[in-house]
Amino acid sequence: MNASNDFQSHDDRIKAEEAELRATIDTVIDGLHDKDLDAVRRAYTDDVVSFDVEPPLQHVGIDAKLRNWTNVFRIFESVTYDVRDLSFTIGDEVAFGHAFARLRGTLKNGATSNGMWVRVTYGLRKIDGAWRIAHDQVSVPFDHLTGKGVADLEP
Repeated sequence: MNASNDFQSHDDRIKAEEAELRATIDTVIDGLHDKDLDAVRRAYTDDVVSFDVEPPLQHVGIDAKLRNWTNVFRIFESVTYDVRDLSFTIGDEVAFGHAFARLRGTLKNGATSNGMWVRVTYGLRKIDGAWRIAHDQVSVPFDHLTGKGVADLEP
């Protein structure tokens, strides 16, 4: 095997892994749209640690993560979860990614919510051949002078 073939096989592996990673994130997106918590559950590890925008400071375990999404479904009649500019750095069994995300939809009272763009970072592990989200962190920039979040920015 020559160096060109080694490079090609590495490049092909990375492309295949990235497609699988994107499919994991798409599982979350589709599950939220369908309000299917079982689908969302399949994208995460059982011991996921999530730093989300709502209290508390951390949500530990899949049940805590799903409670967060259950709270969303109590407020929203329909949900759209947009993810853009998603990129990954990929290892053999660990990967991390980052993107901008926005939760929007129709509220239970009929009003439309355009949501806000947030920053999201994903830490994923390959478990039994499948990529699962082991950590995610969602953040909102804040104004240093006021100490308040800045929720009207767009990527």
